[in-house]
Amino acid sequence: MLHVSLCVYWINRLRFSDTGGMAEVNEQRVCIKFCVRLGKTGSKTSEMFKQAFADSCMSRSRTFEWFGRFDNGRTSTANHNRSGRPSTATNPSKVKQIRTAVNQDRRRTIHDLCAEVGIHYGSGQRILTEQLNMHRNAAKFVPRVLTHDQKDS
Repeated sequence: MLHVSLCVYWINRLRFSDTGGMAEVNEQRVCIKFCVRLGKTGSKTSEMFKQAFADSCMSRSRTFEWFGRFDNGRTSTANHNRSGRPSTATNPSKVKQIRTAVNQDRRRTIHDLCAEVGIHYGSGQRILTEQLNMHRNAAKFVPRVLTHDQKDS
């Protein structure tokens, strides 16, 4: 009985100290790992989750899935890296082409830039905002943080 009350207490502490989002999912995985080490069943773990996390608990099937992973010897609570098709549009040569095209004429649209370089609209947006750190201001693309030379011109 001490194990059950300790587990519920620990899960409740995590719930009230939680900030939400991905952190909460990872904390729930830690709780599942804790229950596996205590020798609880998947059903008992799922019941304790409903009691402790209420509306924000992970689904019963997802709880059983992670319970099985930890029961089979998995130690990490983080997601594994997934292999996928690498992005071919955000390579350094495309970024350089976009940068030179924007510097030649800052009033060009993303559609025009993407058509010139030969990439999709979303990739062009990502290059401009994430790689080049630019956003549209008064119908021109400008860097978010201007240097002193850029402010003078």
